[in-house]
Amino acid sequence: MAVHPIEYRYGTPEMRAVWSEEHRFACIVAAEVALVKALAATGMIPAEAAGIISSRAGTASLARAKEIEEQINHDMMAVVRAVSEVCGEAGGYVHYGATSNDILDTATGLQLKDSLALIGKRLQALLRTLLDKSEETKHLVCAARTHGQIGVPTTYGLRFAIWASEIGRHLDRLREIRPRVEVGQLTGAVGTQAALGPRGMEVQAVMMKELGLVAVDVSNQIISRDRYAEYFFFLANIATTLDKIGIEVRSLQRTEIGEVEEAFGKDQVGSSTMPHKRNPIRSEQVCGLARIVRAAVGPALQNNALWDERDLTNSSPERILFPEATILCDHILVVMDKVIRGLTIRKDRVRENLWVLQGVNMAESVMIELVKRGIGRQEAHEVVRTASMDALAMKRPLDEVLLENPALKGIFTAQEIRDLIDPENYVGTAEAQVDRVIAKLAPLAG
Repeated sequence: MAVHPIEYRYGTPEMRAVWSEEHRFACIVAAEVALVKALAATGMIPAEAAGIISSRAGTASLARAKEIEEQINHDMMAVVRAVSEVCGEAGGYVHYGATSNDILDTATGLQLKDSLALIGKRLQALLRTLLDKSEETKHLVCAARTHGQIGVPTTYGLRFAIWASEIGRHLDRLREIRPRVEVGQLTGAVGTQAALGPRGMEVQAVMMKELGLVAVDVSNQIISRDRYAEYFFFLANIATTLDKIGIEVRSLQRTEIGEVEEAFGKDQVGSSTMPHKRNPIRSEQVCGLARIVRAAVGPALQNNALWDERDLTNSSPERILFPEATILCDHILVVMDKVIRGLTIRKDRVRENLWVLQGVNMAESVMIELVKRGIGRQEAHEVVRTASMDALAMKRPLDEVLLENPALKGIFTAQEIRDLIDPENYVGTAEAQVDRVIAKLAPLAG
């Protein structure tokens, strides 16, 4: 019986597989195999025994481990016994010199390695989509908004480029955190490697090389959780970017604005009672699930503050935090990519909204030109501000009000005023900025 929505509603099959019980078990077994190989390579156990364990450990079953756990109430020792059973006499060397979290945390490192590789692919896919949209719309001038109010114009291309740039930084962060997060350890009961003797550091190095993980420099009984906290910060940061994009899509799809619209299927239903509805449900889902991903950061930080060489308070929350936050982050990356790829931009409404204030939103353009023609900046600001307030109050075009202003007599012709309040003439370096972003980030997108 499915209980959590990631079992039946959210999440991709690929990321669910990474955090499945079966894959977790396989990672634990892989860590045990790497350990015996390292022990044999350093002469601490017979090579023949290591060979037998390496060849047979994969036949151990999760079901058998669970049976044993029911009897002994220790999950890690249950796996050790399940693996030992299938290895005959050689099984006596399984888990030699290790403590539980040497294997469990190393298995987590393997899962994190798989997860980050998949998240990297999702980020690259979304980056490609955003760069494509930025290129497609770099000439599409639209109303920009600050404080929810229309300001001077921007372009859709610049909006997409800003989001692309943020995703590009997440890819940078991904590369930076991997050596700190994809880690394993073999340091023994309290971190001294006493059970391994003077070759402990060498055994750990060989084991982690076998697994493709970074070996910790030092630890106590567990890997310090600041590493995992950084991982959850990373997921939360990605989720917040997706939340930011989702909020903008939802805002621009408001009836009063109506500039964009999520893809809507031919037979899709928007409301159980209002047949006309076309709701931005995918963006809303992204924004909602981003809250859950961010919520992992608090407990992840607390998991680093444990008693002495360790206690067990981190274990239970991590069993929930890792799969939940990772699967949901992966999910909303995929959803947002679909949203952007399927986004409809209604150019007619874009144009209407550009002119809804009848040129008043172009007041800065007029002010700047006045300064260029010799009027002081503060005086120019006041002249245009007063004219703008009058235009708004009378619901008249700004150019008409400006042309009637005695202070501006002889400074502008009617055509010059019209050119100054044309949004197409006031987007600065927006196009060049888009081109720069595309040139810089295209190689990252693959």
